[in-house]
Amino acid sequence: MEAARYSEMINNLDNLWISGAIAGKTLYLFGHCSATEALADVLLDRGTVVAAILDNNPSKQGRSCRGIRITTPYEILAAGGNASVVCIAARAYASMAEQLRELGYDGPIYKMVEYNSFAEYSLSDETLIRMKERVERGRETLEALKQSHPGRFRLLCPFSALGDVYYVMSYLPSFLEKRGIRDCVIGVVGRACAQVAGLFGAPAVESFSQQQMDETIQAALYTQDPDTFIPHQDRPYVVNLHKALYSKKIPLEEIYCCGVFALPPGTAPVKPSCFREYAGVDEIPAGKAVILSPYAKSVAGISISVWESIVERCKEKGLRCYTNAVEDERPIPGTEGIGPMIGEMQSVVERAGLFIGIRSGLCDVLYSADARKIALYPDYNYCDTRWNAMDMYSLNGWENIQV
Repeated sequence: MEAARYSEMINNLDNLWISGAIAGKTLYLFGHCSATEALADVLLDRGTVVAAILDNNPSKQGRSCRGIRITTPYEILAAGGNASVVCIAARAYASMAEQLRELGYDGPIYKMVEYNSFAEYSLSDETLIRMKERVERGRETLEALKQSHPGRFRLLCPFSALGDVYYVMSYLPSFLEKRGIRDCVIGVVGRACAQVAGLFGAPAVESFSQQQMDETIQAALYTQDPDTFIPHQDRPYVVNLHKALYSKKIPLEEIYCCGVFALPPGTAPVKPSCFREYAGVDEIPAGKAVILSPYAKSVAGISISVWESIVERCKEKGLRCYTNAVEDERPIPGTEGIGPMIGEMQSVVERAGLFIGIRSGLCDVLYSADARKIALYPDYNYCDTRWNAMDMYSLNGWENIQV
């Protein structure tokens, strides 16, 4: 979970704690995802009992997360609105809250993270003033971007997602050629996404905070700026392309190629070429090590016990074990922490000879690395579709394993 989102979630939780809004209530979470797992961890650390995690996915119901039952949303009706509360840290707050109300639940529903500043369903003077202020800030940022890059077409990647930026850069040259655009600037969220864009030799990349990006996109949409494009399959950027997945399985890369960029099927993606060598690469035993990557911001995690069993097996094979861990991430017990930059990861993996990682955007970056590569997929469905994560994200030439 992104640091800014996590901080916002903790702040909102603290406010509920101080106000007594959840005291003495039966507490439910809605939507099993990485953000919900993070929220569950905080609640459990504080000694708070979570009755259950509500989820619409039948394949998750009956399982558990952090020792918390995952069950159908209908269970909330037995709790009673006066005695229970629901906290939602997932992105789909609006649809989840609407579903609970349609089921007949009349208890408090709390949004723990604001992912979408577009979605304030109120016409109060206060809301309108706040929305106008956001648009004005976004307009100023957009104008500053125009001044810094005069004459350049603008692409704004809306989220801090390495894989999405990778797909954007893979099909960007064909998109620009189709549109007859000679030059552009890429806007991304955060330093890691800027590094991904840099792997493709992007001449102009600007990094924004998530709030700045949200506001700038909002301004671009409100002003219908013809020279700004938001390459993403979800609302409100294009035409709700993700809804096609309710009836047909379409791999995410194909959605970007044919849906977002309107390119013909079979368009060849560009591969990244601007990799660098990690300074400490010679310290890794050549062909006798494994790089483990257990962390991802937007994917529900895999149990630490699974990773520990992988470490045990790798050590039995005589491999030296490393965990790719940055910022506050901790190495898996029994491994050494290593933190190369995005552009240095390929040299590390090729030196080690083996990469085992949760399926995340980092796997896209390492797609063509010359090593044995294993992608692990938590057993969950893509958004609220019937397609499993491995259906959507499977990588050719990799060993794809569902956990």
